[in-house]
Amino acid sequence: MTIRSVILGTGSYLPEKIMTNKDMEAIVDTTDEWIVQRTGIRERRVAAADQNTADMAIEAARQALHAAGLQGSDIDGVIVATSTPDTTFPSVAVKVQAALGVRQGPVFDVHAVCAGFIYALTVADSLLRTGAARRLLVVGAEKMTSILNWEDRTTCVLFGDGAGALVLEAQEGSGEIADRGILSTHLHADGNLRDILYVNGGVSSTQTAGHIVMEGKEVFRQAVALMADVVTEALDHNGISSADIDWLVPHQANIRIIEGTAKKLGVELDQVVLTVDRHGNTSAASIPLALDEAVRDGRIQPGHLLLLEGLGSGLTWGAALIRY
Repeated sequence: MTIRSVILGTGSYLPEKIMTNKDMEAIVDTTDEWIVQRTGIRERRVAAADQNTADMAIEAARQALHAAGLQGSDIDGVIVATSTPDTTFPSVAVKVQAALGVRQGPVFDVHAVCAGFIYALTVADSLLRTGAARRLLVVGAEKMTSILNWEDRTTCVLFGDGAGALVLEAQEGSGEIADRGILSTHLHADGNLRDILYVNGGVSSTQTAGHIVMEGKEVFRQAVALMADVVTEALDHNGISSADIDWLVPHQANIRIIEGTAKKLGVELDQVVLTVDRHGNTSAASIPLALDEAVRDGRIQPGHLLLLEGLGSGLTWGAALIRY
């Protein structure tokens, strides 16, 4: 028998405040038409000034636990993917653990920016497969608006805040593609591309949080190529084709990147879970936010084959094939 990491429940949280493109027009020199045409974004959520990443992570985790029919005490550990922690240390994950009463198992943050949730899933899957834990809570949570330069119209219109979560449990499978759970994950990074998307601050360099800086055209070019490559890698590894995929759940950065990836794979857009128009780019939170929405509205059903993929600063990128 093979151990699989099976999704028991999903959850999400979005701040109450909605900032539309019209609102952005009053802040920087931009237009709704310009933003929609280039990104597909129409609005995004903005956390309150006193609302931290951990606050959003805790709410999303609570929803995931409720969906799974579990309590915090049933969970062996917490992994949070975030690039916007409340403090340099301790981690966001320990705050989630304390708030929900999770056991004293492995609890830590993963920092791989927009690919962070795929990285966190991979680490959780490894812990579950080796028997280090039986159930884990995996969260992607970001307060991206806290590191925006609101005078830079090329970046401030792109990002939003939120959190998504899921509960994973180790279960026995046959080792076949029909198994429920995570079938494979695929991670990559290229530090030579770090300067096309970065934050110009940090603890050891400037002692400030800094702001996002991006070479949009180069990020777009790399994203379309690398996303198609890693998704193809996941398909080939499992001996399947894109026709076998029920849902593509991509990182929600830009509708044109998503469309480009789908086209290269031959996947129709009605098989792609899209939230970028309403959420913007929520970095590590975007994939679990999209996943939870599609689960709750009934699009994703038990037995469906899901392909998750994301790319972020680093550059980091990855994909996960999951039987829901």
